[in-house]
Amino acid sequence: MKQKILLSAVLMWTVVISFAMVGQVKADEGLKPRLVVCTDIAPADVEPDDMESMVRLMTYADCFEIEALITSVGWNCDPYPTEWAQYLQRVIEAYRQDVRNLMKRSDQHDFLPMDQENCSQKLGYWPSADYLKSRAVMGSQRGGIKVIGESNDSPGSDLLIRLADEADERPIYVAAWGGANTLAQAIWRVKQTRSAEELKRFVSKFRIYTITDQDMQYNMRMDRAYSSHQWLRKEFADDLQFIWDEGTWQEQCELGKRSWQLHASHIQGKGALGKEYPDYKWGVEGDTPSFLYVMPNGLNDPEDPYQAGWAGYHERGLCPDSLTTAWTSWEEPVRSISIGYKKRFYPDELNDFIARMQWADEGQGNRNPRIVIGSEEKGLSPIFIKAKAGDTIQLDASRSEDPDGDALTFLWWLQPEIEKGKVQILSPTTPATTVKIPSDAQGQTYHLICEVHDNGPYHLVSYRRICLKVE
Repeated sequence: MKQKILLSAVLMWTVVISFAMVGQVKADEGLKPRLVVCTDIAPADVEPDDMESMVRLMTYADCFEIEALITSVGWNCDPYPTEWAQYLQRVIEAYRQDVRNLMKRSDQHDFLPMDQENCSQKLGYWPSADYLKSRAVMGSQRGGIKVIGESNDSPGSDLLIRLADEADERPIYVAAWGGANTLAQAIWRVKQTRSAEELKRFVSKFRIYTITDQDMQYNMRMDRAYSSHQWLRKEFADDLQFIWDEGTWQEQCELGKRSWQLHASHIQGKGALGKEYPDYKWGVEGDTPSFLYVMPNGLNDPEDPYQAGWAGYHERGLCPDSLTTAWTSWEEPVRSISIGYKKRFYPDELNDFIARMQWADEGQGNRNPRIVIGSEEKGLSPIFIKAKAGDTIQLDASRSEDPDGDALTFLWWLQPEIEKGKVQILSPTTPATTVKIPSDAQGQTYHLICEVHDNGPYHLVSYRRICLKVE
């Protein structure tokens, strides 16, 4: 069943002075990114933000191939209480009630057989609740590097090994809402049973985004050496893309608190999922950036953490443990840059979620525009253009369309942090624009974004990134 994601973007370009395409849409463009969630989901009176993030994730189940939902240790629980896994099941059952309405968003009429759901899923496909239940397993219940070993295997670590061994070249993105102890255990187990080359290949399949180091009790959170996260960063620095988030998640919490009335009015109580969305306690959806980073909306490629997106902006640097390195944004000036992007994108991010909750509740609502420029350039991956210093390039998005017939507004902008390069963008608010590359720009790479809003309810947005590489 080939469904098209409604956030998809297509871009047509015309170059006035010569250039050549050096990269196009990836071969797996039509497939969802593979996502694993490690969550310390808990009762609302203990910590409600995992429940909030899980509800949001379910409304984007057409965007992610949810390979595993692993309940495991976190700040609020060591050991993780087995009975808390019921809160994950409650969200999945709420999804079961709402998914038929959500399916109307992409004109999906039925589910694939389970054996096909367990294969690669196309963007736009809403999985069955039974599929999600089959992917909900228990992970490591104890925290810290010291528990990694013979007695710490779990259904979660076993599943991670099976996922990495599948004949699938796509990376596996692990979103650690709590501890990533389960991934550490899977890697430890493979290290005991396979060659160094096989271990390297296994680890290289994973990308991890941790919401700080939560592989421990909250009151000992500054003891970085206790956590298995430090072991992962230290032992596999060359093979594991590790994003250590200390800043974006805090801003997510604060922005949610400031916008809580919108959550209360447009998310809580909307459909069965909205009824499971609890009031906040400390902050709102602090774990959500871990999967927003992977969100296939055309804004950023998660394989390149330099690309700013709904999860902020990251650079590789020293972690607060003063020992390991990772992609992070905890120090200035990167922290302010990342928070600036988070604030910029947050209204669109929240509106997008609200619109999806309307679909869950009513089976109707607004859908995102499709950025269409030409009949050839389709997809969400960045478009790579090879150019020369002094070139003038025309980018034309005038054939973009809205599935609901809404009028569109356009914005072309440059992400300046990548190689600190600048170009001149003429007419940045028109469907077609002209980009002038400086005459001394040899060796630079410029990242431009085409951002398109509709004028329907919540003014939904789509993006497409264009990378201009100057020879």
